[in-house]
Amino acid sequence: MYDMKALYQAKDVADAVALRLQHPDAQIIAGGSDVLVQMREGKRAGVELISIYGLNELRGVRLEADGALRIGSLTSFSHITRDPLIQKHVNVLGEAVDQVGGPQIRNIGTIGGNTCNGVTSADSASTLFAYDAVIELTGPDGIRRVPIQEFYIRAGKVDIRPGEIQTAVLIAKDSYENTHGHYIKYAMRNAMDIATLGTSVNVRLSDDRRTVERARVAFGVAGPIPLRAVHAEELAAGQPISAELAESFARAVKEDINPRDSWRAAKDFRMHIAVESARRAFLESVKLAGGEL
Repeated sequence: MYDMKALYQAKDVADAVALRLQHPDAQIIAGGSDVLVQMREGKRAGVELISIYGLNELRGVRLEADGALRIGSLTSFSHITRDPLIQKHVNVLGEAVDQVGGPQIRNIGTIGGNTCNGVTSADSASTLFAYDAVIELTGPDGIRRVPIQEFYIRAGKVDIRPGEIQTAVLIAKDSYENTHGHYIKYAMRNAMDIATLGTSVNVRLSDDRRTVERARVAFGVAGPIPLRAVHAEELAAGQPISAELAESFARAVKEDINPRDSWRAAKDFRMHIAVESARRAFLESVKLAGGEL
């Protein structure tokens, strides 16, 4: 049984915004893979819910006029993984969300819910950080777009203002064009487990495939919110591809990450796997980009 005060069904985005203003303490629910579990555990007893699950205009992936990749906030993980545009331009995102939970969760869980939770362990988050994603929010004052680095405020807290709902995740053409990436999730089990550490790397190589033009690396569970390791990125930019560069790149991530001790893993162990996973993901990204070592 679910202890709720009321359930409101939004008819469209404008109606969802109006309901948010009328019921400011209500919880938005999409797939419900997180909210319903929390309610069953008694953590949200007597809550009001605003369901946006029926808003099909918030589903799907398409290219905007400027080439930006637009992912509707209600697009499920399964649809992201299978989408031809994702597979062509940011296949690493499809690989990352394909490691969320099990098939049932991936069929109902949404990219919007995964990011709005504000948790550092979200499998989509590190890849979206590595691609400089932008979060689109629609509210009473219209559309507001926020870089994902600013959207995450602190653990479990994101920048959603009164009356707003998240409507899309955007990745600019300059962020994904000619880039190839790889995601590594380290967890205690191979399936149905929260990440002990998530690592996402992508690279853009020179035309002759011998030099790193640009590298990005982002982590989940290496701090209270997902984060980029900018020292490693700066170190790799403009450097010729080599095994030595991969090692230096990986070691440099320690300049920016600050994992914590928890029952899942000690801080020192998370530091170790961050370095190793950064090295492996960098090498795989170079390989996917056509580079040779």
